Amino acid sequence: MRPGHLLWLLGAGLLTLAGAGLAAQPQGLPGENPNPIHLVRPRVAPLSAMAQLGRHIFYDANLSSSGRRSCASCHSPQHAYGPPNDGPIMLGGAKLSSQGVRAVPSLEYLERQPPFSIGPDNPELENVNLAQMAALGQTAARAQKIATSAQATANIVPQGGLFWDGRANTFQDQAIMPLLDAREMDGGDIATVVAKLRQASYSQFFAELFGPGVFDNPRLMIAEAMFAVGRYQVEEPSFHPYTSKYDDWLEGKTRLSAAEMRGYNLFNDPKKANCGGCHLDQPSRDGLPPLFTDHQYEALAGPRNVALAVNKDPDYFDLGICGPIRTDMATQTQYCGMFLTPTLRNAATRRVFFHNGVFQTLQQVLDFYNFRDTDPQKVYPRGPDGTVRKYDDVPARFAANIDVADPPFDRHFGETPAMTAQDESDIIAFLQTLTDGYKPDQ
Repeated sequence: MRPGHLLWLLGAGLLTLAGAGLAAQPQGLPGENPNPIHLVRPRVAPLSAMAQLGRHIFYDANLSSSGRRSCASCHSPQHAYGPPNDGPIMLGGAKLSSQGVRAVPSLEYLERQPPFSIGPDNPELENVNLAQMAALGQTAARAQKIATSAQATANIVPQGGLFWDGRANTFQDQAIMPLLDAREMDGGDIATVVAKLRQASYSQFFAELFGPGVFDNPRLMIAEAMFAVGRYQVEEPSFHPYTSKYDDWLEGKTRLSAAEMRGYNLFNDPKKANCGGCHLDQPSRDGLPPLFTDHQYEALAGPRNVALAVNKDPDYFDLGICGPIRTDMATQTQYCGMFLTPTLRNAATRRVFFHNGVFQTLQQVLDFYNFRDTDPQKVYPRGPDGTVRKYDDVPARFAANIDVADPPFDRHFGETPAMTAQDESDIIAFLQTLTDGYKPDQ
């Protein structure tokens, strides 16, 4: 069992604060949260001068070689700070003809993302309440033993970090990597970018914040520029609005429809979709809204995306944590094929899913979870000999890393899938409640 799943069962499945269908809860009106809570949202305040500088940089396409790519070009604020196009990747470079290798992740809800690590305590253990466990029939000693065991197990799990492979730990690193990448903004080297910053219409911000001497120190200037972009991501409310219907439901301000409520229960049912095993749906212990991720990594073995140019090479494989983009974990082959679990907030607004953008709809994603092992021909292509090429985007030598234990991946060929067509439809209805900008009258 994946440690994150065990933590979820302890902290967010059995001990739900908001009335998941897995635990017996008092019922009020249909679709009503029987245990509403108050969520603690980030403080909204005017942007600091540093964040205002970061906003200018975030939208400045002149920093790219094409003059047509900014941070906002790929992380569109109108698309939950994700990609604005329908393709699996975005095009960059001097002529906007260079294809990237991974789908653009959203920049939303990263303000609480922990740094990459293997072994530190999982913060979701905050949700393990020993008194509540005892109330559910566990003795205090047994509850403590379970919590301690969960903690020990969590210590071997890779978690945290930014990008699909966790190679960046700060918003500064997150910002500068695409800026200098020849397949993305293609800004050239640091000197080239700094020269453009010196000539930018907002260059006076640098002198006001850091003094005129900053223009004579390129490394200091680029570091401060990227730090400013990070401050913008932290301070700008639209990066983490927490204004979904589900947030309102947690606070008892609205009711879920019958389909949404069924979908929520299926989302949390370990014998069905089991989404809640990785996409934790409960607030933190101090009342912060749920992020719908456990920040951990998983090898799901999604099908190879033949639309990616790099995949024309049969020997090329994107192995996530252990390369080829990330280089410091190449020898840690036990993590090959693992990618970061993203938030599901605003997932219903996305048009590409998984690290390689192989899926275009939530229906396709749920079909993958449902049929990967029970009916793989519905998910994977066939080879020249007619056999289904299961796990075709993971080298055979790393097949042991693929999750085959956690539901719904614990089923076998020919067995009944975990979800019916109606189940999938209901889960999608619930996922749509995670879209920000909900208005009670809609």
